[in-house]
Amino acid sequence: MRAGSWRGPRTIRRIAGAALAAAAVLITGACGGTAHPDQGAGPTNAYRLTDRTPAPTGAVDSFTWSIFAEPTSIDYAYAFDFPPNQILSNVCESLLRWNPDLTTSPNLASSYSNPTPTTWVYTIRPGVRFHDGTVLTSKDVVASLRRHLDPATGSAWANTFRNVESVAESGPLEVTVKLTKPDSTFNKQLAASPGTVESAATLAKRGKDYGSPKGGVNCTGPFSFSSWTPGRSLVLKKFDGYWNPALKARSGQVKFVFLSDPTTRVNALQSGEVDGGWAVPSDAFGQLRSSRAGKLYFGRNTTVAAEVVGNLKGPLGDARVRKALLMAIDRKGIVKAGAGGVGEVADSLVTDNLWSDAPAGTREALRENLPTYEYDPAKAKKLAEKAGVGGREIVISTSPLDSQTTIITQAVAQAATAIGLKPRIDTLSTEKYSTLFTDPAARKGTDLFLTFWYTSITDPLDMYSSLETGAFTNYGGWSDRRFDAAVERAVGTYDPAAHAAANAEAQQIAMEELPWLPLYTQPVSVFLGKRITGVQPSIAYLYYPWAAEIGANG
Repeated sequence: MRAGSWRGPRTIRRIAGAALAAAAVLITGACGGTAHPDQGAGPTNAYRLTDRTPAPTGAVDSFTWSIFAEPTSIDYAYAFDFPPNQILSNVCESLLRWNPDLTTSPNLASSYSNPTPTTWVYTIRPGVRFHDGTVLTSKDVVASLRRHLDPATGSAWANTFRNVESVAESGPLEVTVKLTKPDSTFNKQLAASPGTVESAATLAKRGKDYGSPKGGVNCTGPFSFSSWTPGRSLVLKKFDGYWNPALKARSGQVKFVFLSDPTTRVNALQSGEVDGGWAVPSDAFGQLRSSRAGKLYFGRNTTVAAEVVGNLKGPLGDARVRKALLMAIDRKGIVKAGAGGVGEVADSLVTDNLWSDAPAGTREALRENLPTYEYDPAKAKKLAEKAGVGGREIVISTSPLDSQTTIITQAVAQAATAIGLKPRIDTLSTEKYSTLFTDPAARKGTDLFLTFWYTSITDPLDMYSSLETGAFTNYGGWSDRRFDAAVERAVGTYDPAAHAAANAEAQQIAMEELPWLPLYTQPVSVFLGKRITGVQPSIAYLYYPWAAEIGANG
């Protein structure tokens, strides 16, 4: 699973903390931004997206930050979830940068080119230093990227490199990547963890200790790794030799405090024990909205909450039953009761902001042509009756993480009952639930399980490629030749119009067949204590150095 109640594109690493993030929906009257409807939750539950919190008035010596789970590693090759990524985004840097407005720009690569459909050439920025003072060269870039190609590494991002033939130095400050075939997402992914650059000497010297409390990391970001006390906290310190003046850290130190209990986390924010945190528990929005300790904000996100159909050999193997179940789920009610009124019913498996590069005509056609599944239990029951599945059992796997997860599970079970199925809720431990995303054997007997799925690039293909036949993240083993062909066309073309058209075709098929059932979208949430300000609320915090922008408030 990758977010929320779990997520999981590409491989297994985005699971640990994602299981806890379902508590990530809040409410606020943030300044500026765009107002959103309250989904019937009442006028006080309207929310706004904030592009940027007020500018800092100066520097701060340090600030503390709550984090809902301790990372298992901060090795970039395994940074596939909220805990490691929100730390590493301030310490390590990628060749490209994913910005808070979801655009991509040069970073450690000052420029790049695509001279042939299967060739990418990166010019490495001169004069950049690692935290140990050594200078970045193309050798470091090659060593960093090649780790993802090495099966011995077991990189969580290996799928990004599936079409890579070679990564080689083509000059002291130039690296050339050769592909076996055109891949429209490869370059985009280099703004996330796949493009992270570490010192080649550090990788060789620290070996298996790299990314651990003992070994740490040695990168080029605005903060450097200072210390890690297992079970308690991880500390970063300002790197005075940072190359980018626009993103020099305003704080001398950041201390991440591991607070897995939601109540403890909220109390720490309220008391000022910690200065801020992402993914605040949704059932605390009332307290934090009126809190004197700070302010609550929402920002851009690419997350869709969805039920994964994990068994296509049971009753849900019939697309009519999947459609009936979605029509019987009170998704507006889920947004109101489970997400504090903060969110919107999802009309696809990706958010609208991922289509920003698509021609206007494509975006308009999407809105007109996509099938819709309005809440209509009576109509849904008739559709299920035609499929002849009445009285059959389905198993809905869940874990007792928070109120949001519980409300969603109950709503889905009620919908199943409404269309004549017999739902059985299987409550698993967090650890066992996580294995649903890593082990096919663990999914045996599970018909549905929850995910909060976000993308790491601004492209619908980042989601839809995960549903191709044979993909690791195609958890139910769904297969559709038309869908696969559309995805491959989207992968194989760099032309924006053709790419968007292929993506649109894949989306159309996915929404007609419903291998996953989309529930709702939700914004990123962040709480800032009254001492600090400056952050840009956005899902890009997983790859963008957000902590460097935080400074004194007043």
